[in-house]
Amino acid sequence: MKIAFSTLGCPDWNWGHITATAKDLGYDGIELRGIEQQMYLPKAEQFTGNRLEKTKAHLRQTGLAIPCLTSACYLHDPNFEANLQEGMAYLELAVRMEVPYVRVLGDSDPAPGDTSFARAQVKEGLQILGKAARVKGITVLIETNGHLADSRLLADLLEEIDEPGVGVLWDIHHPYCFFDETPETTVARLGKTIKYIHMKDSRFQNGIIQYCIFGEGDLPIRKVLVALLEQGYKGWLSLEWVKKWHPNLEAPDIVLPRFIVTVQSYIKDISG
Repeated sequence: MKIAFSTLGCPDWNWGHITATAKDLGYDGIELRGIEQQMYLPKAEQFTGNRLEKTKAHLRQTGLAIPCLTSACYLHDPNFEANLQEGMAYLELAVRMEVPYVRVLGDSDPAPGDTSFARAQVKEGLQILGKAARVKGITVLIETNGHLADSRLLADLLEEIDEPGVGVLWDIHHPYCFFDETPETTVARLGKTIKYIHMKDSRFQNGIIQYCIFGEGDLPIRKVLVALLEQGYKGWLSLEWVKKWHPNLEAPDIVLPRFIVTVQSYIKDISG
């Protein structure tokens, strides 16, 4: 398995700082969710005009991959066409950047909440984006987020869509915390559709979820890794430290070194 971190965890860092840190700490790649406060990646200066080829050359020199472009394409949103356009723009950028995955969401909120789930619309969006991704030789990933953190609902939806261009981004936090799913249950239901992993940890304090440094929370991380290894998963493990949305979380200088050391030690222990 390869290890990455999302730029969501270092929103104030410039591109040079991001890539240098990833290389120095021994990461295999960087998941892109905004750079230098520009959250819409097709407009980020590193990927426009002549800069794009220079950016790709820099990544090759540092030995870093970009495994996933993480969009803000919310398929439940009433402004359906605008969100589809964002998804398509990210697919185009992924082709130019030679990135295999683009993340989209069914819901915008990690928690399922009390609102109804726009199932038909999300299904239509995934069918459209999945077909476009397949034609381009990439995969669009729907995250276990919001209502779709219920892996039974997500598995049923994917079976109906039956589109090879659609896969799953398993955020290990949401099914466990919001639907009491064990890692074994999630993997059994979603199986080989799982193409990419978001790693995070948390604990409940006074009934409220508090994100915490990886390995210091309540998530059954070892069981997650065991379930993945038993399935033969050889994809990416990406730390999604949500500091962009929660500025009071610990600084990336603290969190990023801790994550890679911790997850590597877990994998080593489990692999025996």
